Amino acid sequence: MHNSTAISLIGAPTDIGAGRLGAAMGPDALRVAQLGPALAELGCDVRDVGNLAGPANHRHPRDAAHGNLRNFEEAVAWNQTVHDAVHAELAAGRMPLMLGGDHSLAVGSISAVARHCKAAGKRLYVLWLDAHADFNTPETSPSGNIHGIPVACLSGLGPRELTHLAGFAPALGEQSLCQIGLRSVDDQEKHLIKTHNIDVFDMRAIDELGMRETMLRALAPLQGADPATTHLHLSFDVDFLDPEIAPGTGTTVRGGPNYREAQLCMEMIADTGLLGSIDIVELNPALDLRNQTAELVVDLVQSLFGKSTLVKDVRR
Repeated sequence: MHNSTAISLIGAPTDIGAGRLGAAMGPDALRVAQLGPALAELGCDVRDVGNLAGPANHRHPRDAAHGNLRNFEEAVAWNQTVHDAVHAELAAGRMPLMLGGDHSLAVGSISAVARHCKAAGKRLYVLWLDAHADFNTPETSPSGNIHGIPVACLSGLGPRELTHLAGFAPALGEQSLCQIGLRSVDDQEKHLIKTHNIDVFDMRAIDELGMRETMLRALAPLQGADPATTHLHLSFDVDFLDPEIAPGTGTTVRGGPNYREAQLCMEMIADTGLLGSIDIVELNPALDLRNQTAELVVDLVQSLFGKSTLVKDVRR
C-alpha cells in the first residue's frame, strides 16, 4: 500500500502519573521493537523527534494543596511539554504519535489536538482504548495517581492547570469521546460517565456484540465524515489488551480483547481514513517478557496504517 502519511514519534518518558515505575521506559521499548522502521516499511514518512525532557519522578505523597493528587506540579509540567510538542507537529502538517509514559500525558496530547482542531475548524472525535475509564476527579480518586483522571480533565473536571491546557475548557465537547474495552470502573466513575453522557463499549458489550459490531457502532458518528473537516484521535492504553498477550503494563485487568479482536479494531480505525493523531501509553517494559508487549503494539500500529493480509481499497 502506498502511504505518504507524515508521522512524528514523540517520546514522553515519564511515569509521573502512575502508581508503578517503569512506563518511563515505554518510548524506548517501542523503538527497540522497531516502531519507526515498521511504519517506514508501509511507506510512511517517519521522523523521530526523540524524547522530551521534564521533571524527574520523585514519588511525592498526596498533596492537599492540589486536590490530594500525587506529583501534581511535575505532571502539569510534563503535560505542558507534551502539549507543545504535539501542537508543533500538527502545525507542521504531521501526525503526532506520542509514545508514553503513563496515561496522564493524554491530557497534554489531546488538549493540543483540541486546540489545533478548534483553530482549523475541524471536528475532533476521540477513541479511548483502555481497561479503565480514567474518569476519576481529584475528589473521587482512590489513589491520587494522575493517570486515573485524564478523561475527567479533558471533560472539564479537575484542576485548572490541566483542564485548560488547550486554552479553553472542556477540551472535549459533548459526544466527542468513545471508550472501548472498559472492565475496571470505580463506583464514582460510573456516575460521572453517566452524567457526562460518555459513550462506552465495555467488555460485556464487546462479548455480546463482537468486536466488528462494537467498532461499527463506535465509529458510526464518523460515517461519511470528510477527512478535511474531521480529526480522529486514538488514545491507546496498552492495558486495553488482555494481559495474556500484553503483560507489560502496570495495571493489568483480566478479560481484555485478544490478538484477533485488537487487530480488527485497528484495521477498522484505519479504514475510516480519518486518523490524525495517536497516544500509545502505559507500556511498562519492566513488567514485560522479552519486549513482547512492545512488539505486539508495533504490530497493531502497523494495522492502523493500512497493513493488511490482502490488498484493499481504503478511503484516504
